[in-house]
Amino acid sequence: MNYSTLYKNTLLNDILPFWEEYSIDWEHGGYFTCLNTQGQVYDTDKFIWLQARQAWTFSMLYNNVEKNPKWLDIAKNGIDFLKRFAMDSEGQFYFSVTQTGKPLVKAYNIFSDCFAAMAFSQFAIATNDESLKTLAKTVYYNILNRINNPKGIYEKQTDIRPLIGFSLPMILSNLVLELEGILLDDEIEKTIDFSINQVMNVFLDESSGLIFENVMPDGSHHDSFNGRLLNPGHGIEAMWFMIDIGVRRKDQVLIQKATDTILTILDYSWDKKYGGIFYFMDVKGHPPQQLEWDQKLWWVHLETLVALAKSYEHTQSKMVLSWYNKVHDYTWQHFSDPENGEWFGYLNRRGEVLLPLKGGKWKGCFHVPRAMYQCWKSFENIEAKKLKI
Repeated sequence: MNYSTLYKNTLLNDILPFWEEYSIDWEHGGYFTCLNTQGQVYDTDKFIWLQARQAWTFSMLYNNVEKNPKWLDIAKNGIDFLKRFAMDSEGQFYFSVTQTGKPLVKAYNIFSDCFAAMAFSQFAIATNDESLKTLAKTVYYNILNRINNPKGIYEKQTDIRPLIGFSLPMILSNLVLELEGILLDDEIEKTIDFSINQVMNVFLDESSGLIFENVMPDGSHHDSFNGRLLNPGHGIEAMWFMIDIGVRRKDQVLIQKATDTILTILDYSWDKKYGGIFYFMDVKGHPPQQLEWDQKLWWVHLETLVALAKSYEHTQSKMVLSWYNKVHDYTWQHFSDPENGEWFGYLNRRGEVLLPLKGGKWKGCFHVPRAMYQCWKSFENIEAKKLKI
């Protein structure tokens, strides 16, 4: 099968047209993300990290695929909305606002900020807007200033059990590469070094080969709900960030270690009965606190396809190819909706559609188009090398 053509055509002729037709709020700015199966809007609230993710998506595609003025207009619609309505008086980003931009939920972590920095950076590259480059840099340093207390006054935990979370070092490893050309080289290398150490030495458990979602500051584990928590999708997504860094640094050892980790997580988290990758797991096999633990989610499977495609591109591992084919078959059979366009997000354990939505509070125009683009480009390289697929 010509996978590069599959991913390219799906991106350009299925995924993007869906969001172009149904999600753009030309009247008030930004995007609708709460879209049902047919693309009808069922809620008009705007979630800032999804606004930023969609602005990033269309900016990135404009920069890397085609200088399509429609894509730039769509990106600008989101960038302008973010600049006008997304930040509070201290420069921190809200979680959600109304359709017209009135704040609903205050900033209670820094993930909206991370995606906003990515969006500003990509749009600045597209337009050579120096003020946006400055804004992206400012947001980035605001994130670093909050790295040890990302939730601020909204942190629920006391100091009795000082677990640290995987999400931030994971996202920084990708964010810093997005800001290349805006940040100084020394800053980029310093953040990359920090992320590699955190991801591959602190959160990656040497004995099991699994990525823990929360660890003690020294990397040790705590026998509690949060301390035993695994999020297989997070771990696998982080590994393709590590592969990108390994390629950038010509570090084959890092690429191989990331590949080994992908395979270990997949072997552990694949549902042997129904297929697909579990959403959450407890490392000791206890009941997880997340009641949705056995659902099958779109982003988990898409990030896995990206990770496996990149891994195979750089290792030519037969085991990686075997897993790619297995995950590919499950993912395309269960999440894709050729009748109505775009992909479903949430399946039950048996692989049946659980929520008939194409977008919502957490799913927007990001994981699907980004995965289509990343897999398209990886398979172009794989096919150019005439590797077996």
